[in-house]
Amino acid sequence: MIIDLDLILTFVNPIGAFVFALSGGIVAVRNKMDIFGAVVLAIITAVGGGTIRDIILNQPVFWLSDPLTIWCAIAGGVIAFFLHSLVDALKPIRWADAVGLAIFAIAGAAKTASLGHDPLFVVIMGVLTGTGGGVLRDVVANRDPLLLKEDIYATAALVGAGLYAVLHFSGVPESWAFASGMLVAFVLRGAALIFGWHLPKSQP
Repeated sequence: MIIDLDLILTFVNPIGAFVFALSGGIVAVRNKMDIFGAVVLAIITAVGGGTIRDIILNQPVFWLSDPLTIWCAIAGGVIAFFLHSLVDALKPIRWADAVGLAIFAIAGAAKTASLGHDPLFVVIMGVLTGTGGGVLRDVVANRDPLLLKEDIYATAALVGAGLYAVLHFSGVPESWAFASGMLVAFVLRGAALIFGWHLPKSQP
């Protein structure tokens, strides 16, 4: 069965926003922000990458016509603020980040491909969409961005978006290309969390 891209994004954008917002809210709590700060950081984390992507692509910013995504981001921030002890006990930040990374990296790549851009730009926009919100979150919270560490983070988005691009431009049905790219990005990021995989780092 072939599923339309717009239908896929209708489901995955709110989910990705919620899990990214959850990670943003927990970071806010750890930085002793109030509930307003938690919600703001949650929203920045949830929609930051997609907003940057849409501005670069000269497209309407996706969440302006999708209020459910913003409500899911707000919900993630509120839940993280009031239930932070429970949520934090489950060690969610990096796993929530992994889910959000996988969802938004492929969503960004798919949206870019739907606009007729070439494969390289599709991959670049996928990585930007998947990592942009997390980078903004870390900068606002005065943390070292994961993107700049040797930890496999942007690499997972790159591989997932790259696989999506290969399948998409090979004529594979969109639903299969989307699911495959998302799964690979999540598995790679998850394996890095479990096994401590990282890229080589420079030696002083």
